[in-house]
Amino acid sequence: MLDPVDPRVPAEQGDLDPAVQRVLDAAARRGVRLEIHRLADTTHTAADAARALGVEQAQIVKSLVFVAPREGGALEPVICLAAGTNRVDVALLAAVTGESEIRRATAREARELTGFSIGGIPPLGHPRPVRVVMDADLGRYPEIWAAAGRDRSVFPISPAALRALTSATVAEIAEIAPDVPRAGSPAADLGTRASPPGRPAAPGT
Repeated sequence: MLDPVDPRVPAEQGDLDPAVQRVLDAAARRGVRLEIHRLADTTHTAADAARALGVEQAQIVKSLVFVAPREGGALEPVICLAAGTNRVDVALLAAVTGESEIRRATAREARELTGFSIGGIPPLGHPRPVRVVMDADLGRYPEIWAAAGRDRSVFPISPAALRALTSATVAEIAEIAPDVPRAGSPAADLGTRASPPGRPAAPGT
């Protein structure tokens, strides 16, 4: 059984997984020092991560991988940084990126294109340049939390710093039910985001 870990205490830098180190190194190359926190247990969803950190679910950044087809069967990855309560509307994403055939990547495709497994995919540190689109709702909080390369490793950052670090395009890309306020609204019910009929809900982080 794992010993309890205070998520607000930074992890020891000499005891980091190589995947996490790649994220740190990518940020350092852009002049940013990230503070890595390691959770006691695996977090399978944004809700799990929010509970572990004691923050709102909308403060958790979901790094979701989408792909756009290219000639010869190649795929170009696009990373969507979505608020933890939101789901990406593929039609909105297609309009933002200009990729009419964009779709969600499979777990295998996400791993091959980013070098990270679902559950720990970070906003940066990938083996090749990746287009990044950032959910505008993330800007409603002074601090948000993103995965750092492994499913138990996270880091806090401001939305402005994350946007600059990833060269992200900020856009309205979230599915929102008509009667559900956006993330950060005082009336927001963080547990009742609805998917349109016939469209499956996206998984968590």
